[in-house]
Amino acid sequence: MAAASWIWLTLIAIVATCLLHRLTSKKKKKRLPPGPRGIPILGHLHMLGKNPHQDLHRIAKEHGPIMYMRFGLVPNIIVSSPEAAELFLKTHDLVFASRPPHQAAKYLSWDQRNLTFGPYGPYWRNMRKLCTLELLSNLRINSFQPTRREEVGIFIESLKQAAAEGVAVDLSAKVSSLTAELSCRMVFGKKYEDKDIDERGFKSVIQEGMKLAAVPNLGDYFPFLGILDIQGLTRKFKALSKVFDDFLEKVIDEHVRAGDHGQTKDIVDTLISIMQSGDNEFRIDRRHVKAIMLVISFKIATQRLQCVFTAYKNVINVGYRVLLTLLYAFARYQH
Repeated sequence: MAAASWIWLTLIAIVATCLLHRLTSKKKKKRLPPGPRGIPILGHLHMLGKNPHQDLHRIAKEHGPIMYMRFGLVPNIIVSSPEAAELFLKTHDLVFASRPPHQAAKYLSWDQRNLTFGPYGPYWRNMRKLCTLELLSNLRINSFQPTRREEVGIFIESLKQAAAEGVAVDLSAKVSSLTAELSCRMVFGKKYEDKDIDERGFKSVIQEGMKLAAVPNLGDYFPFLGILDIQGLTRKFKALSKVFDDFLEKVIDEHVRAGDHGQTKDIVDTLISIMQSGDNEFRIDRRHVKAIMLVISFKIATQRLQCVFTAYKNVINVGYRVLLTLLYAFARYQH
């Protein structure tokens, strides 16, 4: 009975909201791209199946490379050709540069405080400037050269030992592991084990975050349903956010206690220094530091050579710098 009551209340709330919106809003003719005919409340959600990209491709064949669709109460412009994509991502990039709010960003980026989910504006531009000038500058990257040389040396010695023992080596896995360990030391100052974040393991927790973020959330399409948490996603996001928050708070506390130890500063040290100095154009606190660190953790877990701060436009790609440095260090090591 209780479940049935909730269902009816939800349906009544949806219908009442839509009717109220129609009665109170002024009718304005908007110049929108062509698109399929939708239905009340759902819009075009019913047209998407298990493979939305294939469904959108099929619909685009009929309505063109730029089309309008509404998912729930959220309007969308669907772009499905290279020429149209260039218009949105290059010609008119500033108009479409922002990021919409959604629950995944709210709980996994401390209210959209990182470059990936942050809305475009003064804050995003200042954050990109901070990353470019303070975190990813030539001076900062070059300061990690001893760390890279040490890790590459360990990597080469492990290959030599495997060759001497006649053991087969999965080179792709080795290089991925090297990249992750290098990134971890450059960012956090040391290597962390899987168990350091949660009993499930570092990668498992990160992968859970990725899966949750990819699940279609009714609260994003119908904002007034978010408080009901019909799918249980909000509860899961909060639990996962606490795991990340506890781990990253521990990392920050370790760095604060260590203070200026006279060694090469890692990226967390730099962020804490900026946070404590207050000299930056905008103030950052622990939430900003944790939001940036979490993006880094996601990239480390996926073991990619691309730098964690890749953003919408013109942010320096450290991954290729690291790769070139590895090749250079390897050549020097051989001699």
